[in-house]
Amino acid sequence: MKSSQRLPLVPNSDILGDPIEGNAMGTNVKLSDEFVAEVRRIAKMEHRSVPKQIEFYFRIAKIGEENPELSFDLVKQILVADAEPNAKEYTFE
Repeated sequence: MKSSQRLPLVPNSDILGDPIEGNAMGTNVKLSDEFVAEVRRIAKMEHRSVPKQIEFYFRIAKIGEENPELSFDLVKQILVADAEPNAKEYTFE
């Protein structure tokens, strides 16, 4: 029998893991220990919590299904760029 872990997922949070205003509720989900261990390893490298890493992968998968012509790497770059603070337009002199 495989053991599993329950992790809280905060459904309305930004890509970096900060809750979107007005939502503090989470949902527990049951995941295998092997899956959680793999996600935890990657999350540590990406400086995310395990739930935020799973949310990040979900967003990549959703965008990939909706836009099959885009590569995985391009989708990932788009998500990372969207999470960056809005920068002022740069003017070349």
